[in-house]
Amino acid sequence: MSEINDYVDGDVNAVDSYDEEASADTAVATLEYIAQSLCDDKGAVSVSTSNRSGKVVLSLQVGGDDMGRIIGRRGRTAQAIRALVAAAGARDGVTTSVDIVD
Repeated sequence: MSEINDYVDGDVNAVDSYDEEASADTAVATLEYIAQSLCDDKGAVSVSTSNRSGKVVLSLQVGGDDMGRIIGRRGRTAQAIRALVAAAGARDGVTTSVDIVD
């Protein structure tokens, strides 16, 4: 039986140390792809990144007409997007957060 604290090199579920300039390239690419797939105006989709409180914050900006598509009914689409981007960020070894900006 394995110990709870067993660490295997390359394990995506464990982060050894936090890098202030951590890169979330996979998470950014995932967010851009999902947003462009959902939006009619693909040119209005933009993603910017910043570091805040030990997280990489991804700010998503879309056109006004596409905001409803991104948020979805009762925020379900936005919640699903955040879950997918968090999984992509875990691949890079960072914790991510998605802000949808007006």
